[in-house]
Amino acid sequence: MADRQIVLDTDLGSDVDDALALAVLLGSPEVDLLGCVTVYGDTALRARLAQRLVRLAGRTLTVVPGAEKTLTDREVWWAGHEGKLFPDLDIEQISHEPDAAAYLTELVRQAPGQIDVVAIGPLTNIANAIQADPEFAANVGHLWIMGGRFDSAKPEHNFKCDPEAAKIVFDSGAPITVTGLEITTTVRLDAGDVARIAEAGEFGQALKAEIEQWWRFWNEEWNSPHDPITVLTLLAPDLFGFTPEGHVAIGPDGGSVFTEGAGRTRITVAARADEVAAQIVARTVAADHAT
Repeated sequence: MADRQIVLDTDLGSDVDDALALAVLLGSPEVDLLGCVTVYGDTALRARLAQRLVRLAGRTLTVVPGAEKTLTDREVWWAGHEGKLFPDLDIEQISHEPDAAAYLTELVRQAPGQIDVVAIGPLTNIANAIQADPEFAANVGHLWIMGGRFDSAKPEHNFKCDPEAAKIVFDSGAPITVTGLEITTTVRLDAGDVARIAEAGEFGQALKAEIEQWWRFWNEEWNSPHDPITVLTLLAPDLFGFTPEGHVAIGPDGGSVFTEGAGRTRITVAARADEVAAQIVARTVAADHAT
Protein backbone atom coordinates (compact mmCIF):
# COMPACT_ATOMS: atom_id res chain seq x y z
CA MET A 1 0.00 0.00 0.00
CA ALA A 2 1.30 3.49 -0.88
CA ASP A 3 2.67 5.59 1.97
CA ARG A 4 1.05 8.87 0.95
CA GLN A 5 -2.38 9.74 -0.42
CA ILE A 6 -2.16 12.81 -2.64
CA VAL A 7 -4.38 15.14 -4.67
CA LEU A 8 -2.71 17.39 -7.25
CA ASP A 9 -4.05 20.94 -7.79
CA THR A 10 -2.51 22.32 -10.97
CA ASP A 11 -2.64 24.88 -13.77
CA LEU A 12 -1.13 22.31 -16.13
CA GLY A 13 -0.74 23.28 -19.76
CA SER A 14 1.16 26.57 -19.62
CA ASP A 15 4.58 26.09 -18.00
CA VAL A 16 5.64 22.48 -18.60
CA ASP A 17 6.67 22.05 -14.97
CA ASP A 18 3.10 21.09 -14.02
CA ALA A 19 3.22 18.15 -16.43
CA LEU A 20 6.55 17.11 -14.92
CA ALA A 21 5.09 17.30 -11.41
CA LEU A 22 2.28 15.00 -12.52
CA ALA A 23 4.88 12.66 -14.02
CA VAL A 24 6.93 12.57 -10.81
CA LEU A 25 3.81 11.64 -8.82
CA LEU A 26 2.88 8.92 -11.33
CA GLY A 27 6.42 7.53 -11.17
CA SER A 28 6.58 7.35 -7.37
CA PRO A 29 5.35 4.00 -6.01
CA GLU A 30 5.07 5.42 -2.50
CA VAL A 31 2.27 7.72 -3.71
CA ASP A 32 -1.41 6.92 -4.16
CA LEU A 33 -2.50 9.72 -6.48
CA LEU A 34 -6.20 9.94 -5.74
CA GLY A 35 -7.11 12.66 -8.20
CA CYS A 36 -6.27 15.92 -9.87
CA VAL A 37 -8.05 19.28 -9.91
CA THR A 38 -7.22 22.06 -12.34
CA VAL A 39 -7.23 25.81 -11.79
CA TYR A 40 -6.95 29.15 -13.58
CA GLY A 41 -8.26 29.90 -17.05
CA ASP A 42 -9.68 27.14 -19.27
CA THR A 43 -9.66 24.50 -16.57
CA ALA A 44 -11.59 21.99 -18.69
CA LEU A 45 -8.82 22.11 -21.30
CA ARG A 46 -6.21 21.77 -18.56
CA ALA A 47 -8.12 18.77 -17.17
CA ARG A 48 -8.33 17.06 -20.56
CA LEU A 49 -4.61 17.56 -21.09
CA ALA A 50 -3.88 16.07 -17.68
CA GLN A 51 -6.13 13.11 -18.51
CA ARG A 52 -4.31 12.59 -21.81
CA LEU A 53 -0.91 12.50 -20.13
CA VAL A 54 -2.18 10.11 -17.48
CA ARG A 55 -3.60 7.82 -20.15
CA LEU A 56 -0.34 7.88 -22.12
CA ALA A 57 1.37 6.71 -18.95
CA GLY A 58 -1.01 3.74 -18.86
CA ARG A 59 -2.95 4.96 -15.84
CA THR A 60 -6.45 6.11 -14.91
CA LEU A 61 -7.27 9.06 -12.68
CA THR A 62 -10.18 11.24 -11.61
CA VAL A 63 -9.57 14.73 -13.03
CA VAL A 64 -11.89 17.58 -12.01
CA PRO A 65 -11.87 21.05 -13.63
CA GLY A 66 -11.72 23.73 -10.96
CA ALA A 67 -12.01 27.49 -10.70
CA GLU A 68 -11.55 29.33 -13.99
CA LYS A 69 -11.59 32.81 -12.45
CA THR A 70 -9.65 34.25 -9.53
CA LEU A 71 -11.44 35.39 -6.39
CA THR A 72 -11.58 39.01 -7.53
CA ASP A 73 -11.79 38.22 -11.25
CA ARG A 74 -8.28 39.40 -12.08
CA GLU A 75 -7.25 38.97 -15.70
CA VAL A 76 -6.01 35.43 -16.41
CA TRP A 77 -2.58 35.06 -17.98
CA TRP A 78 -2.75 32.60 -20.89
CA ALA A 79 0.32 31.56 -22.88
CA GLY A 80 -1.71 30.46 -25.89
CA HIS A 81 -0.06 27.09 -26.48
CA GLU A 82 -2.08 25.17 -23.89
CA GLY A 83 -3.20 21.84 -25.38
CA LYS A 84 -2.04 22.74 -28.90
CA LEU A 85 0.02 19.57 -29.29
CA PHE A 86 -3.12 17.43 -28.94
CA PRO A 87 -5.89 18.55 -31.31
CA ASP A 88 -8.23 15.74 -30.18
CA LEU A 89 -8.36 16.50 -26.44
CA ASP A 90 -12.15 16.69 -26.53
CA ILE A 91 -12.29 12.89 -26.41
CA GLU A 92 -10.79 12.81 -22.91
CA GLN A 93 -13.23 12.08 -20.08
CA ILE A 94 -13.21 14.50 -17.16
CA SER A 95 -15.47 14.86 -14.14
CA HIS A 96 -17.78 17.85 -13.70
CA GLU A 97 -19.50 16.80 -10.47
CA PRO A 98 -18.80 17.71 -7.79
CA ASP A 99 -16.91 20.94 -8.40
CA ALA A 100 -13.25 21.08 -7.38
CA ALA A 101 -13.85 22.67 -3.96
CA ALA A 102 -16.53 20.11 -3.08
CA TYR A 103 -14.30 17.30 -4.35
CA LEU A 104 -11.42 18.45 -2.14
CA THR A 105 -13.49 19.05 0.97
CA GLU A 106 -15.29 15.71 0.72
CA LEU A 107 -12.08 13.73 0.21
CA VAL A 108 -10.35 15.14 3.27
CA ARG A 109 -13.54 14.96 5.33
CA GLN A 110 -13.70 11.20 4.71
CA ALA A 111 -10.09 10.67 5.80
CA PRO A 112 -9.07 13.53 8.12
CA GLY A 113 -5.32 14.03 8.39
CA GLN A 114 -4.54 11.34 5.82
CA ILE A 115 -4.69 13.16 2.48
CA ASP A 116 -2.16 15.77 1.36
CA VAL A 117 -2.74 18.31 -1.40
CA VAL A 118 0.08 19.42 -3.70
CA ALA A 119 -0.91 22.87 -4.99
CA ILE A 120 1.27 24.13 -7.85
CA GLY A 121 -0.86 26.86 -9.44
CA PRO A 122 -2.79 29.87 -8.19
CA LEU A 123 -4.49 28.93 -4.92
CA THR A 124 -8.09 29.65 -5.90
CA ASN A 125 -9.36 26.06 -5.53
CA ILE A 126 -7.79 25.72 -2.08
CA ALA A 127 -9.22 29.05 -0.93
CA ASN A 128 -12.65 28.04 -2.23
CA ALA A 129 -12.40 24.77 -0.29
CA ILE A 130 -11.47 26.64 2.90
CA GLN A 131 -14.38 29.02 2.45
CA ALA A 132 -16.81 26.21 1.62
CA ASP A 133 -15.86 24.07 4.64
CA PRO A 134 -14.39 25.63 7.80
CA GLU A 135 -13.02 22.17 8.70
CA PHE A 136 -10.97 21.78 5.52
CA ALA A 137 -7.82 23.32 7.03
CA ALA A 138 -8.01 20.91 9.97
CA ASN A 139 -8.90 17.87 7.84
CA VAL A 140 -6.19 18.17 5.19
CA GLY A 141 -3.03 16.29 6.07
CA HIS A 142 -0.62 18.86 4.64
CA LEU A 143 -0.50 21.44 1.86
CA TRP A 144 2.64 21.38 -0.31
CA ILE A 145 2.68 24.65 -2.23
CA MET A 146 4.84 26.02 -5.02
CA GLY A 147 4.68 29.78 -4.83
CA GLY A 148 6.10 33.03 -3.60
CA ARG A 149 9.65 34.11 -3.22
CA PHE A 150 11.25 34.88 0.10
CA ASP A 151 14.45 36.65 -0.96
CA SER A 152 12.77 39.62 -2.65
CA ALA A 153 9.71 41.84 -2.51
CA LYS A 154 8.93 40.95 -6.12
CA PRO A 155 5.82 38.73 -6.30
CA GLU A 156 5.92 35.28 -7.88
CA HIS A 157 3.42 34.23 -10.58
CA ASN A 158 1.17 31.84 -8.61
CA PHE A 159 0.60 34.27 -5.74
CA LYS A 160 0.44 37.32 -8.01
CA CYS A 161 -2.36 35.72 -10.06
CA ASP A 162 -4.65 35.42 -7.04
CA PRO A 163 -3.20 37.09 -3.94
CA GLU A 164 -6.61 37.11 -2.25
CA ALA A 165 -6.71 33.32 -2.47
CA ALA A 166 -3.13 32.97 -1.25
CA LYS A 167 -3.91 35.11 1.81
CA ILE A 168 -6.92 32.94 2.70
CA VAL A 169 -4.80 29.79 2.43
CA PHE A 170 -1.87 31.02 4.51
CA ASP A 171 -4.16 32.53 7.15
CA SER A 172 -6.21 29.31 7.43
CA GLY A 173 -4.07 27.48 9.95
CA ALA A 174 -3.54 24.49 7.65
CA PRO A 175 -0.12 22.81 7.90
CA ILE A 176 1.89 24.05 4.91
CA THR A 177 5.27 23.63 3.30
CA VAL A 178 5.91 26.26 0.62
CA THR A 179 8.77 26.29 -1.86
CA GLY A 180 9.56 29.64 -3.42
CA LEU A 181 11.16 30.80 -6.62
CA GLU A 182 14.53 31.49 -5.01
CA ILE A 183 14.86 27.73 -4.40
CA THR A 184 13.25 26.32 -7.55
CA THR A 185 15.42 28.43 -9.85
CA THR A 186 18.55 26.72 -8.50
CA VAL A 187 17.58 23.55 -10.41
CA ARG A 188 17.71 23.16 -14.19
CA LEU A 189 16.74 20.54 -16.76
CA ASP A 190 18.61 20.62 -20.06
CA ALA A 191 18.68 18.74 -23.37
CA GLY A 192 20.37 15.70 -21.86
CA ASP A 193 17.65 15.37 -19.23
CA VAL A 194 14.94 15.70 -21.88
CA ALA A 195 16.59 13.00 -23.99
CA ARG A 196 16.33 10.62 -21.03
CA ILE A 197 12.69 11.54 -20.44
CA ALA A 198 11.93 10.90 -24.11
CA GLU A 199 13.01 7.27 -23.63
CA ALA A 200 9.88 6.66 -21.51
CA GLY A 201 7.72 5.49 -24.40
CA GLU A 202 4.80 7.48 -25.77
CA PHE A 203 4.40 9.24 -22.43
CA GLY A 204 8.01 10.42 -22.48
CA GLN A 205 7.72 11.57 -26.07
CA ALA A 206 4.66 13.65 -25.17
CA LEU A 207 6.53 15.25 -22.27
CA LYS A 208 9.50 15.97 -24.53
CA ALA A 209 7.22 17.77 -26.97
CA GLU A 210 5.62 19.80 -24.15
CA ILE A 211 9.05 20.72 -22.76
CA GLU A 212 10.37 21.82 -26.13
CA GLN A 213 7.21 23.85 -26.75
CA TRP A 214 7.86 25.71 -23.49
CA TRP A 215 11.51 26.26 -24.44
CA ARG A 216 10.44 27.78 -27.78
CA PHE A 217 8.02 30.06 -25.95
CA TRP A 218 10.94 31.52 -23.94
CA ASN A 219 13.63 31.04 -26.62
CA GLU A 220 15.66 28.91 -24.20
CA GLU A 221 17.07 25.38 -24.17
CA TRP A 222 16.57 24.68 -20.48
CA ASN A 223 13.97 25.24 -17.79
CA SER A 224 13.64 25.32 -14.03
CA PRO A 225 11.24 22.52 -12.97
CA HIS A 226 9.56 24.52 -10.22
CA ASP A 227 6.59 22.24 -9.57
CA PRO A 228 8.25 18.80 -9.43
CA ILE A 229 10.74 20.29 -6.98
CA THR A 230 7.78 21.03 -4.73
CA VAL A 231 6.59 17.43 -5.12
CA LEU A 232 10.02 16.22 -4.02
CA THR A 233 9.89 18.27 -0.82
CA LEU A 234 7.18 15.76 0.11
CA LEU A 235 8.78 12.63 -1.36
CA ALA A 236 12.48 13.23 -0.63
CA PRO A 237 12.69 15.78 2.20
CA ASP A 238 16.30 14.81 2.93
CA LEU A 239 17.29 16.68 -0.26
CA PHE A 240 16.06 19.97 1.21
CA GLY A 241 16.38 22.31 4.16
CA PHE A 242 13.36 23.87 5.87
CA THR A 243 12.70 26.60 8.40
CA PRO A 244 10.89 26.03 11.67
CA GLU A 245 7.18 26.80 11.45
CA GLY A 246 5.90 30.34 11.19
CA HIS A 247 3.52 32.43 9.11
CA VAL A 248 3.54 33.73 5.53
CA ALA A 249 1.92 37.12 5.01
CA ILE A 250 0.62 37.87 1.49
CA GLY A 251 0.60 41.44 0.21
CA PRO A 252 -2.04 42.88 -2.15
CA ASP A 253 0.29 42.35 -5.12
CA GLY A 254 1.08 38.74 -4.15
CA GLY A 255 4.35 39.48 -2.40
CA SER A 256 5.19 36.99 0.35
CA VAL A 257 6.97 37.47 3.67
CA PHE A 258 7.78 34.66 6.11
CA THR A 259 8.02 35.27 9.84
CA GLU A 260 9.20 32.48 12.11
CA GLY A 261 7.02 31.91 15.15
CA ALA A 262 3.27 31.63 15.48
CA GLY A 263 1.88 29.63 12.57
CA ARG A 264 1.96 26.24 10.88
CA THR A 265 3.87 27.11 7.70
CA ARG A 266 7.48 26.34 6.93
CA ILE A 267 9.43 27.41 3.87
CA THR A 268 12.05 25.53 1.89
CA VAL A 269 15.44 27.23 2.25
CA ALA A 270 17.90 24.87 0.52
CA ALA A 271 17.97 22.16 -2.14
CA ARG A 272 20.66 19.74 -3.32
CA ALA A 273 20.11 20.84 -6.90
CA ASP A 274 21.89 18.10 -8.86
CA GLU A 275 20.28 15.32 -6.85
CA VAL A 276 16.87 16.96 -7.14
CA ALA A 277 17.19 17.18 -10.93
CA ALA A 278 18.26 13.53 -11.10
CA GLN A 279 15.26 12.46 -9.02
CA ILE A 280 12.87 14.38 -11.27
CA VAL A 281 14.21 12.66 -14.38
CA ALA A 282 14.33 9.18 -12.83
CA ARG A 283 10.80 9.34 -11.44
CA THR A 284 9.46 10.80 -14.69
CA VAL A 285 10.98 7.93 -16.66
CA ALA A 286 9.53 5.47 -14.13
CA ALA A 287 6.03 6.92 -14.67
CA ASP A 288 5.63 5.22 -18.04
CA HIS A 289 3.15 2.38 -17.32
CA ALA A 290 4.29 2.30 -13.68
CA THR A 291 2.12 0.31 -11.31
